[in-house]
Amino acid sequence: MSITSYEKDCFFKAYDKVINKNSLNGGIGTLSEKTMHAIIKNYYESDESYQEIRVGTNIADIYKDGEIIEIQTRSFDKLRKKLDAFLPEHPVTIVHPIVHKKKLIWIDPNTGELSEPRKSPKTGSVLDAFREIYKIKMYLNDPNLTINITMVDATEYRILNKNPKYAKYHTTRYDRIPTELIDEYCLNSFSDYVALLPKSLPECFTVQQLAKEGHVTRSTAGIVANIMREVGAIEHVDTIKRAYVYRIKP
Repeated sequence: MSITSYEKDCFFKAYDKVINKNSLNGGIGTLSEKTMHAIIKNYYESDESYQEIRVGTNIADIYKDGEIIEIQTRSFDKLRKKLDAFLPEHPVTIVHPIVHKKKLIWIDPNTGELSEPRKSPKTGSVLDAFREIYKIKMYLNDPNLTINITMVDATEYRILNKNPKYAKYHTTRYDRIPTELIDEYCLNSFSDYVALLPKSLPECFTVQQLAKEGHVTRSTAGIVANIMREVGAIEHVDTIKRAYVYRIKP
């Protein structure tokens, strides 16, 4: 879907709200939750009276009019207990942000000095989300579950850690700040999943072809194919030289 000017305006309001709160508390990473989670949560619901609400024995990120929204940047396996409790009673949307393009800033652990921003050569794909979605694939056909993949550009802060043994610098991700809303993909039917497949795919295709046309690794493409079969978007039609051949289901 294309992002409207209204949605972009809502995103920047959420950005300003969280960044200003961070500034008052001393800088990035000073809130009880990471900045990516906080901004995305306030984008989907700006009224804090609907945030962090107890539903049964669990706390929902957003609960409004009987519907639940969970913001999950990673570790989808940790959602399973919540989904077991929420799905029988409530419509649940899982929002998963994926970084499209990012700038990297390194933090000196001794001085706190920040490096000049550098553009990362990696470009995120909507298909990258499937590595996390796979962890809850047993819930994907539940009619109460919707997954929203939110594509953003971001600035990532990393801490330089020197390893005395190898005298090399390694980095640890400290925080990510989404700076622009790029796109949103809503998944709650098999046709929504089909729409994510590259339009350049041949009628019958292998995982290798999916990886090439989708600009993802073969490992990620294998997971995408697995999920697409789970939701009924594609079907296995042949095996050629031990490679499964798929096609989009009519």
